[in-house]
Amino acid sequence: MDYPRSVHVVEVAPRDGLQNEKEIVPVEVKVAFIDALVDAGLKTVECGSFVSPKWVPQMADTALVLSRLRRVPGIAFPVLVPNLKGLEAAIDAGTKEIAVFAAASETFSQGNINCSISESLNRLHPVIECALHQDMRVRAYVSCVLGCPYEGEIALSAVSHVATELHNMGCYEVSLGDTIGVGTPLKAQKMIEAVTRDVPISRLAVHFHDTWGQALANILASLQMGIAVVDSAVAGLGGCPYAAGATGNVATEDVIYMLNGMGIETGVDLQKLAAAGRTISTHLHRPVASKAGVALQSSRHN
Repeated sequence: MDYPRSVHVVEVAPRDGLQNEKEIVPVEVKVAFIDALVDAGLKTVECGSFVSPKWVPQMADTALVLSRLRRVPGIAFPVLVPNLKGLEAAIDAGTKEIAVFAAASETFSQGNINCSISESLNRLHPVIECALHQDMRVRAYVSCVLGCPYEGEIALSAVSHVATELHNMGCYEVSLGDTIGVGTPLKAQKMIEAVTRDVPISRLAVHFHDTWGQALANILASLQMGIAVVDSAVAGLGGCPYAAGATGNVATEDVIYMLNGMGIETGVDLQKLAAAGRTISTHLHRPVASKAGVALQSSRHN
């Protein structure tokens, strides 16, 4: 079976992994965390979002975090923006890449951003257009591609429609997100097959949560389809605040261990990555939610 020779791993822990933490993580801790991820070899580290501090107080210091990051050639520090106000803040902060988001579920869209799918796409159009005019790169997320906490299974046509619209607006990449982690490998493949009727496989990424323990299997199935970009969060940080019981993102350590074992190049140092996961987990007073991270830690003590 053909697999990609290399996989680009998009690290989302500093944003997606931390955004729901109730205790505010200090700026210096966030900056050190991001620096450690870059030192481990990650080339894209999503480091914050310009959303209302009222709704996501953990991300209120994103501009300050950006101002203190070491700028390394070839390293991207995208930030999430929901609207034109957020884009203005991102521009003021000097960021060169943003991410936008929409959902493939009408009910989830209403619950998350208080508008329909159609309305959300209409709102994003000027954001994307303005960002491109500013020579910024724009990445997109599509939520609930394999299931919704309110609606259950989502029609493949709905996923394809949203992904195609975002691609046509100018997003260089569309990340397909299993927000509540209910997907299984064949369903993931059928979903990707549906989307690639209108969006090139080279413009797609996958973003799996591990609620039902299927994330790595789904990533493997996606690689078999030709996907070569994978989102993940070190130490398995994160989760969905709108999906009860949804655990965190697939752990970057576990993804890298699997890819290393397959001979697929990532450019990431697993030992350094695991160290970054241990450090941030210690700060958050929680165990590392990564099997590879735990195994590496155990081997260090034996």
